[in-house]
Amino acid sequence: MDFQLSDEQKLLRDSVRTFTKQRSPVTRFRKLRDHAGVTGDGWDRGLWREMGELGWLSLPFPEAAGGFGGTLVDVGLLLEAFGAALVPEPYLASVIHAGLALLRAGSAEQHARWLAPLIDGRSSLALAHAEAGHRFDPQPRSTTATRDGAAWRVRGAKQFVAHGQHADVLVVSATDGEQTQLFALPRDHAALRIDRVQTIDGLGAASVHIDGVVDDEHRLAGGDAALALDRAHDAAAAMAVSEGLGICQAVLELTVGHLRTREQFGVAIGSFQALQHRAVEMFVEVELVRSVAVLAAVRADEENDDLRRRAVSVAKAQLATGGRFVTQQAIQLHGGIGITDEHDVGLYFKRMHALGVMFGDEEHHVRRFAASPSFAPAP
Repeated sequence: MDFQLSDEQKLLRDSVRTFTKQRSPVTRFRKLRDHAGVTGDGWDRGLWREMGELGWLSLPFPEAAGGFGGTLVDVGLLLEAFGAALVPEPYLASVIHAGLALLRAGSAEQHARWLAPLIDGRSSLALAHAEAGHRFDPQPRSTTATRDGAAWRVRGAKQFVAHGQHADVLVVSATDGEQTQLFALPRDHAALRIDRVQTIDGLGAASVHIDGVVDDEHRLAGGDAALALDRAHDAAAAMAVSEGLGICQAVLELTVGHLRTREQFGVAIGSFQALQHRAVEMFVEVELVRSVAVLAAVRADEENDDLRRRAVSVAKAQLATGGRFVTQQAIQLHGGIGITDEHDVGLYFKRMHALGVMFGDEEHHVRRFAASPSFAPAP
């Protein structure tokens, strides 16, 4: 397998890094976070439209749906740069999680209605799937959809809907008793009640309550909704690892820079062998995350369920352990300043913690890997 980037991928990587450095440094995230819910949403719709104009929002979608026709490896390069700069725009939640579910489950007409505005940067999506007691299960268990004449009566509640407090359209999952259904509902739909909740990373989320009649035109009717949820969930998990890789790399660089410049007893603390060993251990964990992030991005488009799930679960479990180690060590090596909100390392730590539990935490993915048919003991 060739892991070398193509010239086009190198150009994408470099252009995104330049963009984030100039237009979205970590200081921007902090400013938007501090004003979220007061004077803003915590992200910039104008910058979102610019991302649409640059073609970034179209990256994972096929040309038939108005997209660029890229791969998740391409998206991984973009999200790695976003993670390094803590870009707050909802690419992971909107384009990958909700967008890919809508792509697989929706019809061509529904793509034109809800996917095209997303690709252009004129709107955003959120996927409401997590339920109490089944947070990491992509399939609906307690949210029901019952035929009501030519429409549907949908009832249920969803938890921790990433970007749900701001999204223009929510893709809501429900079960009709036999199969999974997905409904695309504008945020002002009469059946929805959306409550903002706080999250550790400062980006926020939503609790969504659904109770009302939904016209059949809002039901995604172009593909298997259950399969669409499974594939979108794995794609989002893989891309969360790519974002986490960007955080790991940024935190390592930040820490090494601190060790080289902070002086104690008249010398740089980086000259102390014990701290050098800590930095080396951080480097090793970053490279482990890098290797599994690449594999997960490659396998996330895999039609073979077992290969895809194993690669994604390995990557997600490694991010939970390696990412936690890197960010915790960074805080400790920065000393007292590392635990203050004014220092960037704490922001990275909080986002890493959130990524560690999104789309399945370490325990969930270890169990899923162990349940893989290829992992079963030989007879």
